[in-house]
Amino acid sequence: MKTHLVPVNDIDRKWYVVDAEELILGRLASEIATRLRGKHKPIYSTFMDTGDFVVVLNAGKVKLTGNKWDDKVYYRHTGHMGGLKQETASELRESKPEELIIRAVKGMLPKNSLGRKQLKKLKVYSGSEHPHAAQQPEALKL
Repeated sequence: MKTHLVPVNDIDRKWYVVDAEELILGRLASEIATRLRGKHKPIYSTFMDTGDFVVVLNAGKVKLTGNKWDDKVYYRHTGHMGGLKQETASELRESKPEELIIRAVKGMLPKNSLGRKQLKKLKVYSGSEHPHAAQQPEALKL
């Protein structure tokens, strides 16, 4: 039996809006990654981008359990010798609250060109307003 593949032009991409206030970061990120990949659809395929767009609001009000605000450390490297930079989750929340959700979701997507394409469908905002009202996003309850 042959597998039916949906043509790229026939994929119905919806827009969802999620209010991240008082939600736990990891549980939120796993649900967002599922929506971005399209795993909730019957037409899901591992090598095609069948996912939807997700808009996340109130990114700075997300929760972490335990002592993760002080213990969880994010690393990056400048490319120069001795250029390892680190900051805790609480420092990252103060400077760039959107980056918390983006990094969590990025870690749950494939590490290839398809994952980079799927990550572009994630829109994260620290406030409660977004410029995507024209797309008529549906509220996603988690």
